Amino acid sequence: MVSQNMKRESGRKVQKGNIGAAKAIADVIRTCLGPRAMMKMLLDPMGGIVMTNDGNAILREIQVQHPAAKSMIEISRTQDEEVGDGTTSVIILAGEMLSVAEQFLEQQMHPTVIISAYRHALDDMLDMLKDISTPVDVNDRAQMLKIINSAICTKALSRWSTMACNIALDAVRTVELEEHGRKEINIKLYAKVEKTDIEITREEDFSRILQMEEEYIQTICEDIIRLKPDLIFTEKGISDLAQHYLMKANITAIRRVRKTDNNRISRACGARIASRTDELREEDVGTGAGLFEIKKIGDEYFTFVTECKDPKACTILLRGASKEILAEVERNLQDAMQVCRNVLLDPSLLPGGGAVEMAVSKRLMERSKTLTGVEQWPYRAVAQALEVIPRTLIQNCGASTIRVLTSLRAKHTLEACASWGVNGETGTLADMMELGICEPLAVKAQTYKTAVETAILLLRIDDIVSGIKKKGDDQAGGGQGAE
Repeated sequence: MVSQNMKRESGRKVQKGNIGAAKAIADVIRTCLGPRAMMKMLLDPMGGIVMTNDGNAILREIQVQHPAAKSMIEISRTQDEEVGDGTTSVIILAGEMLSVAEQFLEQQMHPTVIISAYRHALDDMLDMLKDISTPVDVNDRAQMLKIINSAICTKALSRWSTMACNIALDAVRTVELEEHGRKEINIKLYAKVEKTDIEITREEDFSRILQMEEEYIQTICEDIIRLKPDLIFTEKGISDLAQHYLMKANITAIRRVRKTDNNRISRACGARIASRTDELREEDVGTGAGLFEIKKIGDEYFTFVTECKDPKACTILLRGASKEILAEVERNLQDAMQVCRNVLLDPSLLPGGGAVEMAVSKRLMERSKTLTGVEQWPYRAVAQALEVIPRTLIQNCGASTIRVLTSLRAKHTLEACASWGVNGETGTLADMMELGICEPLAVKAQTYKTAVETAILLLRIDDIVSGIKKKGDDQAGGGQGAE
């Protein structure tokens, strides 16, 4: 028996509500696509302000009540976890795919039929992407910089794009590690508590404890001094006595270093982090660092370890006029590094500016003619939904949507025009490869997968049950009416 407190919605009403919620979320970030993207100002509960046009950052900040919208946001944000880019495209595409499915639901077509057609279309789309893609030489610095630039030219960081692209490429190349034929590029940052008490009953005990502490500190320092390092880093504190022993041996000690920073320092210097000083060995000492210095930048002191032989970690220092600008620059730089990482891991490129969507849409439309039965209509609707990307780019730069989109469709009927798309600055048609506007295959493939899977998940929902559990309900499990 369902509690009277519970609210239940089912059938057509749920499907319509889910599609409406998806459209609403898509509309929120629709204007964040392309080089003419508008920014959103978001106020958090504490009164802080976030100004950004980054889709993932917006979805992280906004709060929604509708369960379908929440699900859509959570799924689409996995896009950023997977490949670090394309969240805006995912939301817009998923919203459009649900929108085109609405007509079929109104015609009483079963959601399972629509889902089957969507899955079929997704498989074909991924194959088509591989056909359209072109290989890229990851050792060609100029080409790599052009690819990274195409990712950040729509962001606030575009004003410093040359410097930002070089920083992103150098950073990713630094942390790139190849072992046993497997390439690892971890651009995220690479931390036991023991409690004890003692009971003092006599004054001599206190003196003895201090003496034991001094002996212990001296033993620890001797273990370190034995290896003759110039510099040591520790995540813990360092007592004045320990610093005295180390300074006498001409050893500089840096204390309270974060776990993540310690990991990067060890990778940069070729050192190994040790948990106990009695376990220290000669080979644990990192000999890769060339220079250690402390600089004052602004009002802060920074410790630098530079001129490393073969560093596999790095630090990027950003300075800005305000914390809002710095936060946006950091998000943009993360995008740039993710794009660089994706290209290094999967060196295949696709044209940007909606060119891929139009090319795949045209091919899907042609393939739909070979299908039979009702499945051909939702399959064809996927081709129609893909056009939302070039259409949004045209809208965001203020051009005539119908005229430009019609011209683009006509262009894609010609031979060797698969790389033609929308110039997001001017709203005119252009060859994206000539303009240097391109996207990694890995990002685009993941975008399509996430968008279609999001649409499928929401189409499969036909019932929403919500309610408040009464106090004492959980104790009444075996009572009357429990069936």
